[in-house]
Amino acid sequence: MKKIAKKMTPPQILTFGFLLIILVGSLLLTFPWMHHTQIHVPMIDAIFTAVSATTITGLNTLPTATTWTLPGQIIILMMIEVGALGFMTFAVMLITLTGRQLDLKSRMIAQQALNLQNFSDVHSILEYVLRLSAIIQILGALLLSFDFIPRFGWGQGSYYAIAHSISAFANAGFVFFDAPFSQFSNNTYVLIVTMLLILAGSLGFLVWRDIISKHKKHHFSLHTRLTLTVSAWLIGLGFIGFLISDTLTGTFSHSNGWFNQMIDTLFVAITPRTAGFEIVPMNTISNAGFMTFVFLMFIGGTPGSTSGGIKTTTAGILIAQVWASLRGQDSVRFGERQFSKKTVNKALMLAIVAIIFIFLASFLLSITEKLPTGRGTEYYVFEVVSAFSTAGLTLGLTPNLSGLGKVIIMLVMFIGRVGLYTVMFSVLNVHAQDTHIEYPEEEVLIG
Repeated sequence: MKKIAKKMTPPQILTFGFLLIILVGSLLLTFPWMHHTQIHVPMIDAIFTAVSATTITGLNTLPTATTWTLPGQIIILMMIEVGALGFMTFAVMLITLTGRQLDLKSRMIAQQALNLQNFSDVHSILEYVLRLSAIIQILGALLLSFDFIPRFGWGQGSYYAIAHSISAFANAGFVFFDAPFSQFSNNTYVLIVTMLLILAGSLGFLVWRDIISKHKKHHFSLHTRLTLTVSAWLIGLGFIGFLISDTLTGTFSHSNGWFNQMIDTLFVAITPRTAGFEIVPMNTISNAGFMTFVFLMFIGGTPGSTSGGIKTTTAGILIAQVWASLRGQDSVRFGERQFSKKTVNKALMLAIVAIIFIFLASFLLSITEKLPTGRGTEYYVFEVVSAFSTAGLTLGLTPNLSGLGKVIIMLVMFIGRVGLYTVMFSVLNVHAQDTHIEYPEEEVLIG
């Protein structure tokens, strides 16, 4: 095993590390005491649940609360935690506890997992990730317990507070209540705490490190400034979009009072960013609201966070590229800084490959799955984008998937979490190749 690991590249180790977690989790979920005796759990559904938990997506073919027993739910929470922080984070923790030092390859794998520019301070960053995530999740559980304990009792309320703090921070979208999460649609306290946990997870650990240490640096890095700017714009545009398309047209009419409607609208604007908590039935959303959902899910969160999608920095770089081209500028700038051509090309390639991948997966689903009456091709596209961005929202397709359909969605969830680049540089064995040959330039007509 050690010889095989030595021959594997960091992207390959990351990819197969996630596969190993999914395999172990799937086997554990098949044990009889992991699910209620009256519920039959096929092997493919156990694998689907393990993939969804490890990729922190939240799409489910079986309802979590009524299918899995407490031990089964704890296994799911453990997979969510490992999937959110990355198995390499826990591997480093074990190495540290045994008193060993990280070798060069371990640092390279951790660098790949957290999207770091260099690996000189990998050890300190991974320790910081563990401490920060533990503090946020404990604080989130404590805040949620103020509502859940009086509502459900000490034992069940405490468990629900811990489970949903983990699920919200990881942007997993798993709900452990017997009733849907929409029971809190008029509970501004629970919604605000959940939103803060979702945002804390989606911003990324490096951004939080920058924010917390600003008093020492006196300025933010370009990565942090771009992340915060794009995130703020996405939340604002999402809020305005849902306000116009659904709040003012009555979709959120169940909310008591204008303040509750504003909080519900803000929650709906934040949760598509890979979180997946649903407080409004998706089949009641307007066409404009549906388009807003797809747009927000496709972009997702921040690199190095618990989110999926093409990421906020990718969207920000592409927007900056378009703006520079419209102004006739050759360089792409943001905040008195300039992006390298390599970074711009990488962002462009990621967006194009993601679009092609989503199209192909939607095409395959249109072959394997039947289209319900009154639904169009958006029924497939929404599910694929939700799986790719690890958002976990559904129009109702996932619970009714065929065997092939489940395999397709599992593959989409896995690639969405591990990352297109990681998969391309590991499974497909793609390597960057430098060439010293230059060809003559020639213009072609555009547009």
